Amino acid sequence: MPAVGGNSHVMTSERDSKLARAVLEDLEGATNALVVEQNGQRRVAVPPEVGQVLQQVLSAMASGRSVTVNSFSEELTTSIAAQILGVSRPTVMKMINSGQLPSHRVGSHHRLSAEDVFAELQARRERERAAFSELLELEDDEF
Repeated sequence: MPAVGGNSHVMTSERDSKLARAVLEDLEGATNALVVEQNGQRRVAVPPEVGQVLQQVLSAMASGRSVTVNSFSEELTTSIAAQILGVSRPTVMKMINSGQLPSHRVGSHHRLSAEDVFAELQARRERERAAFSELLELEDDEF
């Protein structure tokens, strides 16, 4: 089974940005559930978690950014984990060997939980933001 299940990339046009902003304005302060309709007939309520993802997509589109949606298996190879983290495969192996990134073995190969890889990605981004904030504070102190 391949680790990457599929992806979709959408370049956002000015028209798309305007539509996304309009939808976000309509949703602001709404307390009701989102409902998917077809031909004007109610089909199904969208779970809150899915609604949050849709809101993130709409926010990106409203800002004029392009959107890429990928699907991954729950279990990833070290190569796919490296792509997600933006590092080399040897760096992923060092992270595994140091205990920074949990894995298990399937034969002679390491496999990683997608949840663990995305948690590491989030932690890495938070460390980068904190370092950037520190750098900005140091710069402000100089002037």
